[in-house]
Parts: sequence; C-alpha cells; structure tokens
Amino acid sequence: MAEHTFTSWKTLDRRTILDCGKFLKVEMHTVALPDGRVIDDWTWVVSPDFINVVAETVDGDYLCFRQTKYAVQGTSLAVVGGYIEPGEPPLTAAKRELLEETGYEAPEWIGLGAYPVEANRGVQTGHFFLARGARQVADPTADDLEEQEILRLTRAEMARGLAAGEFKVLAWTAIVALALLWQPVPGSHIDGS
Repeated sequence: MAEHTFTSWKTLDRRTILDCGKFLKVEMHTVALPDGRVIDDWTWVVSPDFINVVAETVDGDYLCFRQTKYAVQGTSLAVVGGYIEPGEPPLTAAKRELLEETGYEAPEWIGLGAYPVEANRGVQTGHFFLARGARQVADPTADDLEEQEILRLTRAEMARGLAAGEFKVLAWTAIVALALLWQPVPGSHIDGS
C-alpha cells in the first residue's frame, strides 16, 4: 500500500481574544489549508500542558485517589496529575507531582506517550508516565482544591475500576489503560504466553 504524503496546516496569524491568566487563553488563528483555502477565524485554546502518573509501589499496588472535581458528578478514581510549570521538562513535573501529592518517589520511570487533548482546537498536551517501585519518603504536601483520599489498589482493582468507568476523566482512563497494557498479566493473551 502506497503511503500518502500529507501537508500540515499553516498558521498565518494569531491574536488573543480572551486572556484568563496562566491557565486559559483563547486565540483566533488565520490558517492556510494544504489546498490553498484560508480560514480567518479558527478558534484555538491554550492551557498549560499536564502530566499524569500511574504509580506502582514496591509491593505491586497502585496509588490513586478517590476525589471530587468541579466538572465531574460525584467522586472519581484519579491518578497523580498536575500542570507542567513553564520551562519544566515533563518527567521533572511528573516526579514533583508524585512526591507532592503522595509523598512517594520511584526509581523507574516509563514514558507512556504525549497526547494532544483536542486535535483541532489545541487546548493542551498530556504527558503520561508509569512510575515503578514507588516508596513513601515523605508526607503528601499537595495544595489541591478538591477533597481526595489516597488509595492503594491491586492491579485487578485498577482494571475493574477502569472497566466500570470509575476513572471519570478521559486522560485518567487513557493512562490507566496504557499502564495496564504496558504491564500485561503473566499468562494472558496480551503478553503472548
């Protein structure tokens, strides 16, 4: 099968139409399409990139939270996460957030990818990590606004929570699925056994 060569859209101009500070800006772009058409009013949303971490302890349990979020009905299972500071590498942010939110550090870090939240409107990119061998070295110091409870779940409990829709935010669902796929159960069809 012959591979098609695609041409990217080109930003010709941009202007800010809403500035709510460091967490949200909305821009209006003028973009040129590969076929030569120009769109003068393409809305683009700017928010800081973020990290999410699935942390596996030295005992093989997974750290997560039961918490509330403003846009989520009821409580949700959640993973470690937070915004990346300006100039901060994603892995550094992931290590910082794991320590702040849980008091844990991990010696092994596996990148699970970086994914744009919205393919056509920007918004932000989520950087996903699996931290393995995590040990508690301090008390949590997170200043999150939401109520949250740290949980230690088994792999099976994580998988059941994922299947039951208990991770109610798309990024959390995606990273838990990726982490569980990255570490298949021995003897399962996923690991080829």
